[in-house]
Amino acid sequence: MTGPAGESPLACFEVEVRAVHRMSPTFARVTFGGDCLAGFDDGGPLGPRDQRVKLVVPLAGGAAPPLRDLSPGWYPRWLARDPALRGEMRTYTVRAVRGSGTGTEVDVDFVLHGATGPASAWACAAERGDRVTLLGPRRGRREEYAGIEWAPPAPGAGPLLLVGDETAVPAIASVLATLPAGYDGRAVLEVPAPADFLDVRTDADVAVTWLARGTHARGELLAEAVRAVAPARGSRPVADVDPDEVLWEPAVGGRPTGAPYVWVAGEAAVVRGLRRHLVGAAGLPRSAVTFMGYWRETPAERPGSALRAASGQASG
Repeated sequence: MTGPAGESPLACFEVEVRAVHRMSPTFARVTFGGDCLAGFDDGGPLGPRDQRVKLVVPLAGGAAPPLRDLSPGWYPRWLARDPALRGEMRTYTVRAVRGSGTGTEVDVDFVLHGATGPASAWACAAERGDRVTLLGPRRGRREEYAGIEWAPPAPGAGPLLLVGDETAVPAIASVLATLPAGYDGRAVLEVPAPADFLDVRTDADVAVTWLARGTHARGELLAEAVRAVAPARGSRPVADVDPDEVLWEPAVGGRPTGAPYVWVAGEAAVVRGLRRHLVGAAGLPRSAVTFMGYWRETPAERPGSALRAASGQASG
């Protein structure tokens, strides 16, 4: 969809790093600035929430060229370029937007896992003045751009439950930062170690529980916590999700009065297991739950117990 004069709701912002803050062994916050961010949509009164954007980072020793042509078919054209020249594109969540006009700054929190991926490697070495390309919503066009899945009911209509691993922490923290008083519920976050417990603030009555994974299988502690909050009430069939397909199921349709609103994101296999429990065993209406597989652990990396721990009691 395009707006006035054919403008796309997706805009390209050539930004520079203004600051890098290492928040914990796993998280680093990179602040981006640039006059062009005057045209970046800040999410309005509700804030960015779980707004997704894309970053194009250069490969080591390179400089990704600007991505100015966003006309239909831009992504296949970009993919067809030489990776060594075009850089790598990754999806991230906006943690915060500050300022206005040419003084606008955008914070993005990165999950660091060394040099195992181009974006993590870039973030580990990022310095003030480094330049990257950010693709995000044009000011005033966020509804057309989409990229926001957080859609809770009105305050008091039902409790909230937010669940995620370290890759979902930036989105959950962003949601909670602008969530107004009148909401209540819980947020459950699984991260690698206690040193990764961050200071997450909210005006809402939402209790934040941090879980340090340590030597546990990925998702094991999340599954235990979710079963405690939403215990099994029986069993009903739930159509499973093809593990080779992208797991992305926003809450749709009306929610029964008083039903909780649940937002779950993280590693795809873990999210699938939580989906089976919440919709199948706990009996939550599908229209009340958003499930998103933010990333996928490869078979070689995934311990066999991780999926079992997340989904072992999903059917009863």
